[in-house]
Amino acid sequence: MKKSWQIFWHVFVWVCIMSFFLVIINASNVISVRSMMINIVLFGVVNISLFYLNYLLFIPLFLNKKRYSVYALGIIITIVAYGLGKYGIAMFFKEDVLTHSKSMHEKGAQLSFLQFFISTLFTSTIFVLLSVLLKFSVDWFLNERIQRDLENQRLTAELAFLKSQINPHFLFNSLNSIYSLAYQQSENTPDAILKLSEIMRYMLYECNDNKVDLTKELQYLQNYIDLQKIRFGNKAYIDFKVDGQVTDQKIVPLLLIAFIENAFKHGIANDMMTPITMFINVNQQHLQFYIQNKKHANNRDAIGGIGLANVKRRLDLLYPGKYNLDIRDEIDTYTCELSLVL
Repeated sequence: MKKSWQIFWHVFVWVCIMSFFLVIINASNVISVRSMMINIVLFGVVNISLFYLNYLLFIPLFLNKKRYSVYALGIIITIVAYGLGKYGIAMFFKEDVLTHSKSMHEKGAQLSFLQFFISTLFTSTIFVLLSVLLKFSVDWFLNERIQRDLENQRLTAELAFLKSQINPHFLFNSLNSIYSLAYQQSENTPDAILKLSEIMRYMLYECNDNKVDLTKELQYLQNYIDLQKIRFGNKAYIDFKVDGQVTDQKIVPLLLIAFIENAFKHGIANDMMTPITMFINVNQQHLQFYIQNKKHANNRDAIGGIGLANVKRRLDLLYPGKYNLDIRDEIDTYTCELSLVL
């Protein structure tokens, strides 16, 4: 909060408090306007000065530094000094301050020094406690905000790190695929490089926001699948369907690619009888993703790696309580189902 706003709220609260007491005392109709103004304004200013003396000086110098004995001694001496000072002021306005009023026209008994002093000690202690309460409340809210900011910074850094892992991981797998095509002197190598460049352009320039258009993300997935088909010489059997109306929905970028990468890396894609099956059902608020692949006999224990661990952590951070991930690692098949609130 800006300094000017802090000053404004402090002044506003004190004006409200003093106005409240003025109304209460005036309603009682037992003291004159002069006595009321002297008691409220004069002693109000004295008590408020004690409030800020403790708030701005004693607490930062002693209490915050855990010098409790020095703080307690300083407060006691200050309260006593204020009490004596108030009595000195009261002596100048003896009839208005030290005299009980039975009514507007009848004067009562005069307060003794001890009676007045005890009442001022009580009032001063209240103002000191209020300043301590305010200071601890402000510090608590500031610490809470600092902790939230630090936690947000930590999560942002972790997400940036997780996202940075995706590009090298994806690039490593894609370059392996293109290397295989080049090694075989396949005529599809230029098309594969072109597809890869389109994919990398999306990853570098379109994925800088926290969320992207679902249409762009689905096109990215399609480009990746096309790249894999080129790698397999158009002999990859993939059943990829999108059902539902894709309009202006948003999704965290690069969230589904890890499942598809694993399906190609660890699954069998060139078997017509057991194609890699991918299905996406989407409406305005929900997305259902399903993928299943048949596992290589010699690669059944290699499922996972960086990709799935990465996506699980990103789901925890970006969709807490808004997703359900079901992974079934069976003897011959590997199935992932993700339900997501967009």
